[in-house]
Amino acid sequence: MVVGLCTIELQIPESASLKRKRQVLRSVMARVRNEFNVSVAEVDHQDSWQLATLAVACVSSDAGYAHGLLERVVRYIERGHFDLVLLDYETELF
Repeated sequence: MVVGLCTIELQIPESASLKRKRQVLRSVMARVRNEFNVSVAEVDHQDSWQLATLAVACVSSDAGYAHGLLERVVRYIERGHFDLVLLDYETELF
């Protein structure tokens, strides 16, 4: 069994309040969950208006599949029509 974890650093430049930030993040997280059947949560920068860190997790019997799935999630967020900028990401397999 392999557990994949990807932490994604995001900037939401148009956000002028925590309410707007959370609207954007709720939309992103719901779409990622529905598209890829992974777990997603905001794990850092909860009090910042324009920064967010998301953690995406998956479980698989194949390390290659888990890594590829997390890479597809990152590309989906990066290329999606969301009001955010992907700053950095890190993928780990356990």
